Amino acid sequence: MTRITLTNEFFRAEIALLGAELVRLQDSTGADWLHDGDPAWWSGRAPILFPMVGRAVGDHIRVDGQLFPLPQHGFARRSTFSVVEAGRDRAVLSLGPSGETLVSYPFAFRLDIAYALAGATLNVVATVANEDEKPLPFSLGFHPAFRWPLPGGKGVHEVRFERAEPAPIRRLTDGLLDPQEYKNPAASGVLALEPGLFEAGALIFEKLQSRRVAFGPPGGPEVAASFPDMPHFGLWTKPGAPFLCLEPWQGFAAPLDFDGAFAQRPGVLTLAPGEQRRFVMDITLKF
Repeated sequence: MTRITLTNEFFRAEIALLGAELVRLQDSTGADWLHDGDPAWWSGRAPILFPMVGRAVGDHIRVDGQLFPLPQHGFARRSTFSVVEAGRDRAVLSLGPSGETLVSYPFAFRLDIAYALAGATLNVVATVANEDEKPLPFSLGFHPAFRWPLPGGKGVHEVRFERAEPAPIRRLTDGLLDPQEYKNPAASGVLALEPGLFEAGALIFEKLQSRRVAFGPPGGPEVAASFPDMPHFGLWTKPGAPFLCLEPWQGFAAPLDFDGAFAQRPGVLTLAPGEQRRFVMDITLKF
């Protein structure tokens, strides 16, 4: 088995054991709302970012004075998870330390990803547990890519934030957080989308006010993402690509000039031994 399928009257969702990644989200008509993973644009669909969101300076993190190689967005998206539970409309997958992970991240951890269908909502819960005898630093993010345009969607699509977003946005330089701040194009809470917005890469909302965003044309189909536990957010696509990523994060790429320990990096959380933290994302479709 390489995938788990969940179904209810609204959805058919497929989750790959590789990365515990949602790879298909079909409505009752059979239309798929997720990017198809066409590598001509981007092979991802909805990767889980752990134990790091974004990139580290030199692609290494510093732990106890030593450098460890850690690729952009961490290793979870390239790791095979074990199945804890698999039912008709709910599944739980789990990842723990291995010889491979310890080379990059010298900690004993447990990452559980739970998926559950409830009406027209897919509930995703990521739980990080510290199973080590020392503090566990980490960041975590969701990275779902939805089709643009959405199935049945016509005309200009928008991203509608729960609140106004007056704080400046940030951008990346060589995958790292640039110190310069930019005027927020979603200051009103509504961002009309056009490919030129992404010529300079992702839009990074470091000081996000909203905990819910919706994507779609006015009055048309809509996908909404709610993420009560995630204080940061990214919007990303490639100019002209047929998808848009709505990315709730805890943490973000390292600042360009960052030279500290991983635990000191902005956006990184630390769990005490035996402690755990959960992060929720609800994806709701309106046909």
